[in-house]
Amino acid sequence: MTACLETGPEGAPAVMLSHSHFSDHRMWRPQIEALAERYRVIAYDTRGHGGSGVPKGPYSLDDLAGDALELMDALGLDEVHFVGLSMGGMIGMTLALQAPERVRSLLLCDTAAEMPAGIWDERIATARETGIAPLLEPTMSRWFTPEFRASSPETIAWIRGIASGTATDGYIACAEAIKAMRLVPRLGDIRAPTRVIVGTQDPATPVAAAEVLAQGIPGADLVVIEGAAHLANLEQPAAFTEAMLEFLGAHAAPDAHRQGATASPRPASQADSELR
Repeated sequence: MTACLETGPEGAPAVMLSHSHFSDHRMWRPQIEALAERYRVIAYDTRGHGGSGVPKGPYSLDDLAGDALELMDALGLDEVHFVGLSMGGMIGMTLALQAPERVRSLLLCDTAAEMPAGIWDERIATARETGIAPLLEPTMSRWFTPEFRASSPETIAWIRGIASGTATDGYIACAEAIKAMRLVPRLGDIRAPTRVIVGTQDPATPVAAAEVLAQGIPGADLVVIEGAAHLANLEQPAAFTEAMLEFLGAHAAPDAHRQGATASPRPASQADSELR
């Protein structure tokens, strides 16, 4: 079962938010609040993470994209504007290839179309041998710049707490899906309008990886966020959200009467009633 938070004006264009590996929908907190003023927002937990189920792995990106499609069907959504960060972006690309008619536009954030298998072999081995605890601090160092970790200990503690709640089996099974990813040859087949966003100091999916996406996806553009590492949406939320809203404004402008609607959370598919 897929857990999600659904909020925003009913009937407005739908924006689906897909989080990074080792996180859950809560990492989108700043963007949910901004989006819910104008859009129907669906922030969901990928299988193996947060409140969603942990079916037996390994998983594939096709499996993870299939879960997103099933959730869309359950919510009666013919199409969405899909926003994915890291693993979420990988799911978004797969979804846009698997069901192009269901993806109205695509925001790919701090993500890549291919990653070195060796780093995932190491992380999978660590998780199998000792659990996820030893992976927490190295992950924080990739997700945020040293300056942000020093200046924002409360945010670091909060996101570390989210990561620490990830099921070990879910971490491993999703890591295996990322390890097997080979999307570079298929980028030219993506037809959804696309924007790529990346932090200048992202060591996990660096600017070079974002450039591969922007150059390979027809018509895609690239926005580079200064002073951000991997979770650019949390480290530089104002700049990130501006780039996101600008893109959505061009591709998902709600009707005037919908812009004035009042946002209200609605439970759906094991949904949380509020941001945790």
